[in-house]
Amino acid sequence: MFKKVSKNLTRLKRHRRVRSKVHGTSERPRLNVYRSLTNIYAQIIDDVAGHTLVAASSLDNEVKGKVANGGNQEAAKLVGELVAKRALEKGIETVTFDRGGYIYHGRVKSLAEGAREAGLKF
Repeated sequence: MFKKVSKNLTRLKRHRRVRSKVHGTSERPRLNVYRSLTNIYAQIIDDVAGHTLVAASSLDNEVKGKVANGGNQEAAKLVGELVAKRALEKGIETVTFDRGGYIYHGRVKSLAEGAREAGLKF
């Protein structure tokens, strides 16, 4: 019998491999993405200080009121715009994108494009 390889385990391996090279500083923090089946989350993190500077998700009231489902590309784009707006309010203009081991496709790509359209540079 063959053992089925867990997709989340392989994602976590990719995430650890990428995180060994991607670090967020106070000048250029890291934009981290996590997606579940029903929602999507984004954080801007300063890894040197170990603090989350800005966070947004599809559970926030600004996003929840506009979309019926938090786990689709439309919600991801709104979360990207929201996290970019909050980052620009705090004076953060450039970030390093950390896709969290996910393929740059679908919801992750929509979140990144939404953040770029709102003025975040990466």
